[in-house]
Amino acid sequence: MVGDHVDGQGIYPIKEALKMAEEEGLDLVLIAEKADPPVCKIIDYKKFLYDQKKKQKEIAQKAQKTVVKEIRFGPNTDDHDYEFKRKHAENFLKEGAKLKAYVFFKGRSIVFKDKGEILLLRLAQDLEDLAKVENLPKLEGKRMIMMMAPKK
Repeated sequence: MVGDHVDGQGIYPIKEALKMAEEEGLDLVLIAEKADPPVCKIIDYKKFLYDQKKKQKEIAQKAQKTVVKEIRFGPNTDDHDYEFKRKHAENFLKEGAKLKAYVFFKGRSIVFKDKGEILLLRLAQDLEDLAKVENLPKLEGKRMIMMMAPKK
């Protein structure tokens, strides 16, 4: 048995351990039930729960949340529209977000698959100093998708 204010570690009967905890105004908490003998600790249980919750919050704040931004092109996107969307993609990557660029094929425009792939590869080449390509352009249904992540 170990505690915040208890000096002695050792094996105590349950009644004596409860009495020690009561004298300190703390709680007797079972730590390892399957151990022989079971391990208990004399602590302020509410403070223990509070500290645990606080640690969980800190861990959650430090965990980096990944944001995925999308940019949509058509297979026949002209230069001005491409430049406009490339600038947006640049800003997204500078903010630290991942980028999902895709070419959407409507109706018969699916025959321009090669144009879509060229467009996405051009985007990857233009943004190579800011981002690395995670997934090369791949056709999924009526979409050709490419994923990019910002360089650290």
